[in-house]
Amino acid sequence: MSSLTWDPAVYAAFNDHRTRPFFDLTSRIAAGAPRRVVDLGCGTGQLTAALAERWPDADVEGVDGSEAMLDAARSSGGGLANLRFTRGDIVHWEPEDDVDVVVSNAALQWVPGHQGLMGRWLEQLAPGSWLAVQVPGNFQSPSHTLMRELAESSQWEHRLRGVLRHHDAVSEPAEYLRLLREASWEADVWETTYHHVLAGEDAVLNWVRGTGLRPVLDALTPEEGRQFEEQYNQLLLDAYPPSERDGVTTAVYPFRRIFCVGRRP
Repeated sequence: MSSLTWDPAVYAAFNDHRTRPFFDLTSRIAAGAPRRVVDLGCGTGQLTAALAERWPDADVEGVDGSEAMLDAARSSGGGLANLRFTRGDIVHWEPEDDVDVVVSNAALQWVPGHQGLMGRWLEQLAPGSWLAVQVPGNFQSPSHTLMRELAESSQWEHRLRGVLRHHDAVSEPAEYLRLLREASWEADVWETTYHHVLAGEDAVLNWVRGTGLRPVLDALTPEEGRQFEEQYNQLLLDAYPPSERDGVTTAVYPFRRIFCVGRRP
């Protein structure tokens, strides 16, 4: 995850849509007065700040591998005394004794084998601790299958071989439920498909450009990236046809997400 190039401004283009799953996730955490809260893959830090406001007596730490994201987080942290940001790799993170809440929102899909990491955290976190994870479950949606098909085409396969790992990026809800239950944790697992109405020209491309398209763009030269985007966008416009109403162009983008919240008794 830390090796990808992230653009905070591009990622924030659909901020209202991207933040809702975070609040749907964290609303199920019933921790009363945690000592320390860690947000793994905190990105721009806006949502980490919401955790610091929710638990003003807790030490709240955002961890991310992107210096660009952390720069944005530190500049927009709102001066909250209980909030700090640290550069770190999720793969190597381990909870210390005072960590009561761990949140990871739309980050673990970038970490190969993250289920093993979660299993380790479930063993290491103290009784009474909470773990809340949200990952996208839309890797079989047209936006991602079309990206894979184009990347595997004769024009691009030699440049993009092995770049996309959609088929094993996340598990199904039942697998996360099993992981929590086998660790003897209380478990709450569910999925939601949001039907985002995205405004603007090439709206779905602009959304994916901030997240799922990052590995492709990192692997290509700027000129190649523009060519790939042009071809990909034509496929997206067919899959998610735009419509216009009152002078505003929109496209509907269904987005499935997987949630799991656990508490160690």
